[in-house]
Amino acid sequence: MIGEGIRRLARKGVLGINRRNADYILTHNQRSLYPRVDDKWLTKQLAMQAGMPVPELYAVVEIQHQVRELTEHVRDYSDFVLKPACGAGGDGIVVISGRMRTRYRKANGILIDQSEMQHHVSNILSGMYSLGGHPDRALVEYRVKFNPVFERISYLGVPDVRIIVYRGIPVMSMVRLPTRLSDGKANLHKGAIGAGIDIATGHTLTAVWHNEIITEHPDTGNEVSGIQVPFWEEQLRMAAQCHELTGLGYLGVDLVLDKDKGPLMLEINARPGLNIQIANRAGLVPRLDLVEQHYKALPDIDQRTAFAREHFGSE
Repeated sequence: MIGEGIRRLARKGVLGINRRNADYILTHNQRSLYPRVDDKWLTKQLAMQAGMPVPELYAVVEIQHQVRELTEHVRDYSDFVLKPACGAGGDGIVVISGRMRTRYRKANGILIDQSEMQHHVSNILSGMYSLGGHPDRALVEYRVKFNPVFERISYLGVPDVRIIVYRGIPVMSMVRLPTRLSDGKANLHKGAIGAGIDIATGHTLTAVWHNEIITEHPDTGNEVSGIQVPFWEEQLRMAAQCHELTGLGYLGVDLVLDKDKGPLMLEINARPGLNIQIANRAGLVPRLDLVEQHYKALPDIDQRTAFAREHFGSE
């Protein structure tokens, strides 16, 4: 019964994790290039050198001695984000949304004092949240003010747009919407929603929550489909550019929409998840196969994004 279910999904063009790893990640993502995406500090440096907009970096804490200087680094900012440079899955990220005298208010309303914040940064440096538990850096950066287009279908946190890119061509996309269950984080494994985005138009489709198809946000009750994502062409171009930026052939690009600054590249993933197929009600394999047939004739970003919009629309 299980075998037949797997074969049925394969016939529908659904990409499974084993094939993703063997045919795309191992084949097209050279391991020596992984630090370019696994280290958010390095990713940000590469993006800035390429002229790509990213959240402003306020400070980098690299050694324990610098933890005591953290208060001085954030003195002029009422809100900011603390994150591990080599973290994964949103672990270790603390969003500070304001202040109350000498304490800092997290996005969920909880107040922490200076010693608690320093303790968290020390944990980041120790590698508590990094891949493999290796010593890490703590990044202090601009807190994104999300575009109001997502206000009715998001809870507390900042939604982000994930675009899968193969050989420099965007092939599938979704917007990840925070929920109460995800504690305001745009992470599907923590309970966020993934709503598919039509590559051709930038309109949201139905959504996935815990591998189930839904049409409404569980916290706001509002419809998640039919919303026009702003700056869609620009986001497709930024995602396509990340192919040259990293040298990776198969990747996931995460973008955020700031209400004042527009699209910003947040991070890049060399091992993007597969739930995006459920959110789009479509398999990745036919799209990847089509790219394989045509990518050599599409040398520049304009051609690659035009190809994506022409061939990978859902409407």
